[in-house]
Amino acid sequence: MSHIPFQTIDWTSIEKVEHKGETGVAFWQTLQLGGLRIRLVEYSKGYLADHWCEKGHIVHCLEGSFITELSTGEKTILSKNESYVVSDELSSHRSFSENGVKLLIIDGDFLK
Repeated sequence: MSHIPFQTIDWTSIEKVEHKGETGVAFWQTLQLGGLRIRLVEYSKGYLADHWCEKGHIVHCLEGSFITELSTGEKTILSKNESYVVSDELSSHRSFSENGVKLLIIDGDFLK
């Protein structure tokens, strides 16, 4: 990874990009710093991801709650002030939010 100098992030200046789910939508605000990606992500009410993800993440729930479903059928609820972490290719997972949620998601080369 490259050396990242001290900097602040003004999320209000970062464009929200819409990603349609199987149901609902997700809005991503993304900051890419070399092999590090930092995102503020909001899922609408009724959002269900349109794919199973194999990527590693550090996910922190800022507002609301959501369910992470693993391909094994296991489901975990993550609520405000809770986090999860997983490395690349260690689980297939997808997200569902009944009432909407706001997340901070960090991923990148360090999770390989």
